[in-house]
Amino acid sequence: MPLAGAATRVIDLKGRLVLPGLIDNHLHLIRGGLNFNSVSYTHLDVYKRQVPTLVMHGDDDQIVPYADSGPLTAKLVKGAILKTYKGFPHGMPTTQAETINADLLAFIKS
Repeated sequence: MPLAGAATRVIDLKGRLVLPGLIDNHLHLIRGGLNFNSVSYTHLDVYKRQVPTLVMHGDDDQIVPYADSGPLTAKLVKGAILKTYKGFPHGMPTTQAETINADLLAFIKS
């Protein structure tokens, strides 16, 4: 793998989808910006796919407010599971890594 280093751990997702926003905080910022500018992107293919999808969002996110993103995303993606984290901030994959990683790994294994 061209971007993998010696410390890179590879996890077989067995067909499940993981969006890069969880890892590098770019995708969801772009998506949040589109929400705030009233741009519709619901025509995108990602909403038509039927793969297991976990939407993780902290209810104390000051960058992308929970009510404007988490529940709406879960509603748009057919069969998505919404996991809400009470008191977790926008950067929860970093600040609450142990909890987020455990839940993500449990979802992947399920």
